[in-house]
Amino acid sequence: MAALPPYASTGQKIWHYAYRAICAAIFFFLIAPILVIIPLSFNAENFFTFTPEMLRLDPEGYSLKHYRDFFGNPDWQVPLWNSLKIAPVATFLSVALGTLAAIGLSQPHVPFRRAIMATLISPMIVPLIISAAGMYFFYSRIGLQGTYWGVVLAHAALGIPFVIITVTATLVGFDRSLTRAAANLGAGPVRTFFKVQMPLILPGVVSGGLFAFITSFDEVVVVLFVGSAGQKTLPWQMFTGLREQISPTILAAATVLISISVVLLVTLEVLRRRSERLRGMSPG
Repeated sequence: MAALPPYASTGQKIWHYAYRAICAAIFFFLIAPILVIIPLSFNAENFFTFTPEMLRLDPEGYSLKHYRDFFGNPDWQVPLWNSLKIAPVATFLSVALGTLAAIGLSQPHVPFRRAIMATLISPMIVPLIISAAGMYFFYSRIGLQGTYWGVVLAHAALGIPFVIITVTATLVGFDRSLTRAAANLGAGPVRTFFKVQMPLILPGVVSGGLFAFITSFDEVVVVLFVGSAGQKTLPWQMFTGLREQISPTILAAATVLISISVVLLVTLEVLRRRSERLRGMSPG
């Protein structure tokens, strides 16, 4: 954020500090639930409130029992492993299809590029409940409803828009003379892609893949429609737990998901800065 110039007027000074106050209030509004969930997950009691011992910072008020329940209870471990089996495969499909689509749509000679792009990123725009209902009826007709591959394909469809957008943004600064030079030197399209184009757009591909992974790992609405008991994921188990049996173990599961998201977001920021350096831009 730019510093306030010494010659700023009174109105500019007021807006300068008001803008910072508004940003701080929005940031606090977004981060406050996370700041509450994390310490509550260490509660020694089976409560969703801060006990007097916790408020006094008494060590007896804190415990890892909810984490032991999360990592040792099959009711939580089976959904966790289901999520870990579904999300990587869905991410791979999203990255493969989304990258190819972004490269194809970046070509100026492709007809109806805008219409095709709008169709491919529509899962980001259409309300998720509508997409889930449509997938349910479509998959029921072709026999994929309630199957592992049905959930994987549904999550891949939700992740593809993120890959297309990030790879397309990376391709904006791509020098196409490099691919023409590789072709003039005798390299085929596949070799040119893996040796010339892919290393330069890799940060965008990985960023899109991380977004797709987060989307699949945290998604609950579509899996409720498309999946069955055999594909119960961690968010599904958390949703069921909130409805049927409220347990602080949900807070431990939420903290685990938050930790994974933070690690992936930090990775995204590192990749963004690397991508900007490759494109000759300032990371600021």
